[in-house]
Amino acid sequence: MSDRSSERVPANGTVHWVGAGLSTGSGLARLCDTADRVRLWHRTEERAAEALAHLGLTGRAEPSAYTLEALAAALAPGDIVVSMLPAPEHAGILAACVRARAHFACSSYVSDAVLELVPAATQAGIVVLTEAGLDPGIDHLFAHSLVARAREAIGDGTAASYSLTSYCGGVPAVPNDFRYRFSWAPAGVLNALRSPARYVEDGAETVAERPWEATRRHVVDGEAFEVYPNRDSVPFVEQYGMPPAWKPQTFVRGTLRLEGWLRAWDAVFEELKGGDDTRIAALARELAATYPTTDADRDRVVLAVSLSVRGGDGQAWAGSYLLDLVGDEEESAMARCVSRPLALGVRHTLEGALPAGLNRAAETAARSEEWLRELALDGVEFTLRVDA
Repeated sequence: MSDRSSERVPANGTVHWVGAGLSTGSGLARLCDTADRVRLWHRTEERAAEALAHLGLTGRAEPSAYTLEALAAALAPGDIVVSMLPAPEHAGILAACVRARAHFACSSYVSDAVLELVPAATQAGIVVLTEAGLDPGIDHLFAHSLVARAREAIGDGTAASYSLTSYCGGVPAVPNDFRYRFSWAPAGVLNALRSPARYVEDGAETVAERPWEATRRHVVDGEAFEVYPNRDSVPFVEQYGMPPAWKPQTFVRGTLRLEGWLRAWDAVFEELKGGDDTRIAALARELAATYPTTDADRDRVVLAVSLSVRGGDGQAWAGSYLLDLVGDEEESAMARCVSRPLALGVRHTLEGALPAGLNRAAETAARSEEWLRELALDGVEFTLRVDA
């Protein structure tokens, strides 16, 4: 290993926040309090300045017009780049960070394109922080915490069966006829529904080609919702550190919607069954126009993670986390829940607490407990219930 990669590049105090969409909230303000210099990159310098004014950050961060070339030219060793752009944009930004020896952070899942760059990033001594938002992000923190508590109670070597469910959703605080409020790009919502979901049900791996067809009723704290599996849950059995002696009866990470959503979206599902990419893109635009989000709307974020374990000797343990937040006039609940964990991870990068290479919001139970304590102090409220 060369001298260049023998140690992590020290963060120099400069943060580049790229994108000012629906998930950019008070996390950016938190970084303005802790970083020496913050630049907000948006489509134009004028749009960036407007976004800063909306967030009350005029004069506290510098507005800049984003292109990948302009960002790359501005980077210096030890800078931190926070990408709030769609996931397909991350690899290009990370490649620029590797060349400049600048750290990288995002709230998205680790893509194959990002994974390919991790060895070069590690060699360059830079932090690659991913899955540090709400879902993925806070859901990982909850899961790692529950698994550690269950392992302590039951024991790693004890034969046991378990059920883990992790459901998250952004929904209207005041239910509407559509039973939904777009808290991220409509095209992204529709394309996620077009992707098959893999999960464990009744002790066996299961694939739902059309995830909405696996929707079921799910009660959280006495309130009924509808939930369905999302993406591929199976790799998270290992990521969450489930003991090999424990066998999953249920293991699903999925999406939560208001009761009545399945019925309200029936026409949308018919389009998804037969529509091609062009038609689905047009449908996304139509839905955005038909169900616009106004300044008066308030969103609600519900994240419910539960784990129950039963050993063959009769031992049993169950625990659950619930986050249930409503947006206010200053920011949406979604923006708060995505941007504050991400800002927390960036702060840890500024402090030198994260190693070079790939990092997720939660790699260990100890880090999860630390981040959860800090998030609770920062206004991201949640409850833990344990039945031993």
